[in-house]
Amino acid sequence: MKKVYPNAAAALDGLLFDGMLIAAGGFGLCGIPELLLSAIRDAGTRDMTFASNNAGVDDFGIGILLQTRQVKKMISSYVGENAEFMRQYLAGELEIEFNPQGTLAERMRAAGAGIPGFYTKTGVGTVIAEGKEHKDFNGQTYILETGIFADLSIIKAWKADTTGNLVFRKTARNFNVPAGMCGKVCVAEVEEIVEPGTLDPDTIHLPGIYVHRIVQGDHEKRIEQRTTRKKEA
Repeated sequence: MKKVYPNAAAALDGLLFDGMLIAAGGFGLCGIPELLLSAIRDAGTRDMTFASNNAGVDDFGIGILLQTRQVKKMISSYVGENAEFMRQYLAGELEIEFNPQGTLAERMRAAGAGIPGFYTKTGVGTVIAEGKEHKDFNGQTYILETGIFADLSIIKAWKADTTGNLVFRKTARNFNVPAGMCGKVCVAEVEEIVEPGTLDPDTIHLPGIYVHRIVQGDHEKRIEQRTTRKKEA
């Protein structure tokens, strides 16, 4: 199977449709699939639901799709750095399904493992638990959470071989592994593509069986909040 594509638009060709559910990797602006997000914006796909830890910032990450009103719903944990996200939500223009971060990651991972649902104590007694099935195990109450089975996964990795095995760099791994597992099709953008056998098998974080298409590109790698200190005299 040919997995390497010349650019992000080509890697998404035939995969996008209005109303789809997309799982996106990244945490803040770290490890986000910025090239694929830009290609989705340019494709004009609308009414999408995104399962992602956050929505980037106003002009980067999923934020660029909020600006163009292409996102209908977000399934997220943290959204505090995006003013347009807040404005649309308060105006009733954007649906939000809040998830604790661990629950969101496990909902993606579970779907990737073929598990339709699981019980967790996280969220019991809060608004997160409203409308969800409750069940007691060993005297403790748990709520049922469902797996996120996405139409498409878009993720960002450091290195790939041509068969789709992926290596992530440090904290940029974040949500990329579970997000990459839960889509019917997974498209990964990477910084470098190498030949099979080049990567140490022990360093592979996501096996190529999960990855269907790969694109190599240059990345901006913005810093979400730059904190510095004055130089000492």
